Amino acid sequence: MSKTLSLLSPAKLNLFLHITGRRADGYHNLQTLFQLINYGDTLEFILRDDGRVTLQPGISGVPFEDNLIIKAVRSLRKQTGTTLGVDIRLEKRLPMGGGIGGGSSNAATTLVALNHLWQCGLSSIQLQQLGLALGADVPVFVNAQTAWAEGVGEALQPIEMPANWFLVVQPDCHVSTQQVFSHKDLTRDSPAIKVAAFLEQGGQNACQALVRSLYPQVDEALNWFTEHGYSAKLTGTGACVFSQFATAEAAQNVLQRLPKHLPGFVAQGINQSPLYRLLPGSN
Repeated sequence: MSKTLSLLSPAKLNLFLHITGRRADGYHNLQTLFQLINYGDTLEFILRDDGRVTLQPGISGVPFEDNLIIKAVRSLRKQTGTTLGVDIRLEKRLPMGGGIGGGSSNAATTLVALNHLWQCGLSSIQLQQLGLALGADVPVFVNAQTAWAEGVGEALQPIEMPANWFLVVQPDCHVSTQQVFSHKDLTRDSPAIKVAAFLEQGGQNACQALVRSLYPQVDEALNWFTEHGYSAKLTGTGACVFSQFATAEAAQNVLQRLPKHLPGFVAQGINQSPLYRLLPGSN
C-alpha cells in the first residue's frame, strides 16, 4: 500500500458566471464553466497508523480546526470510521479570497488523496457529497475535470475545452464571497444559457460590476487590461482577474508589463487534474 502522495491542488477560473435566481434556502442558482488550470498549491500526504493528524505549516489567521483541509480530514474519518492518521504538508501559492478556489481545491485534494491512502473505498459521488458540505466549489475539484456547472455549482457536466493560456492577476485585497452574495446590488437575474450558446458567444460574470465598486484594487486591475488593449474578466467573486491568450509567450509578455503592485502568474487550461487518476473507476 502506498504510504505517501504528493499532489497538485489546482486553481480554477470561472470563464463566466451567471446568477439565475435566489433560492428559498438563501443560496443562489448559477451557471458557470469551471476551467481547471495547471497551477496551484502542492499537498503532500504521509500515512500514519497512530490516528494523529498534523498540518504544516498552518495558515496565518486560520485556526487549525477551521482549515478546510482539516475539515475534510474530519469529514472523511466520520464517514468511514477509519482510525488511521496523516501528516500533511502544504506549499501554498494560491491567495485566499482570490476566487480561484484555493481552499476548496485543498479540501477536495485531501478527500480524494486520503480516500486512496486510507483505502476507504468511497465513490466519486460520495466524495463529492462530502465535499459539497464543505463548500459549493469543492465538488468540481473532487470531480477533477473542467466542467459546466449549475445548481449551486454542484451539478456538473464535464466539458472539453481548448488548452488556452491564461494570465491571472492578483489584486492586493481579499474579497468576501459572503459579502458579495448577500449584497443588495448583486445581479441575480442573469439569463440562463446553453453550453453551445456560451461556446459561441461567451458570457459575463454577474459579480464583476459589484466587486469593482466595492474593491478599488479589482477595478484598477481590470482597467489596466482595458487600457492596454486586452480583455479581462473577474473569476468567481474575485479578487483575481484573468485574460486569455493563445500562447504562453503572449501571456508572459503581458505579465512582464504588469505594474509591480499587480503580481500574477501564467497557467494553461487543463481538462483533467492529477486527482482524476485517483478517483474510483477512472482507470
